[in-house]
Amino acid sequence: MILNSKIEGEGFPFIIIHGYMGMSDNWKSLATKYATQGFQIHALDLRNHGKSFHSDDFSYPAMVQDVVNYCAHHNITNAHFLGHSMGGKLVMFLAALYPQLINKLIVADIAPKYYTPHHQTIMAALNAVDFSAKPSRAEVDQIMSEYISDFGTKQFLLKNLYWVEPGQLGFRFNLDVFNKNPEAIGEQIPENTLFTGPTLFLRGDKSDYILDSDFADIHKHFPNAVIKDISNAGHWVHAENPEMFSHFVLDFLK
Repeated sequence: MILNSKIEGEGFPFIIIHGYMGMSDNWKSLATKYATQGFQIHALDLRNHGKSFHSDDFSYPAMVQDVVNYCAHHNITNAHFLGHSMGGKLVMFLAALYPQLINKLIVADIAPKYYTPHHQTIMAALNAVDFSAKPSRAEVDQIMSEYISDFGTKQFLLKNLYWVEPGQLGFRFNLDVFNKNPEAIGEQIPENTLFTGPTLFLRGDKSDYILDSDFADIHKHFPNAVIKDISNAGHWVHAENPEMFSHFVLDFLK
């Protein structure tokens, strides 16, 4: 099965990969912007996300193979890759296994290290929604508000609501699989990974996902990495400061 994607523009392939519980739609405005700069943008929906297929195998090796299959299907032999959060970890795994696929690599707000599961509050909010009671959008919003105070995080999650059929809402992502395997997305990249191509790490200056103490580890695996801070931004760097984010991305790719 081939991943769902939104393809826009003409030129050198530029593949954008969303984070955990995200989807290609999260990148809509930036993808449109990049498409005007001489790139053919491929914004992917990973397995168990967006409009892509659901699977009980939710692991980085499986997701890497999905991306490789996607590239083969679209006759892409070399591309720029941008991944945010889980998507950033995924493109690091891709660099470890298929470096020849990558021209330039951009990793947004994630380090190569292991992360302990830290989405417990979000998972509690999502699991509190009983879709068999046929709640309205407003009711789902209200239930999740009891767990999640941050407006941006809640809106990000609510984007996944869709009408399964008239009168019946559901989440696009595969919550059952996320519940079964909370450790999957925190995995560290293989110890012997070495990607020598041009690499850009972007971190939010208000985010704690990439610490100064992670720099040595980043440079060990990605010796040609440049690390830049996005000001006034937390973990959702591309959404919180899109201007600065885009400036760094386009400057790096040009």
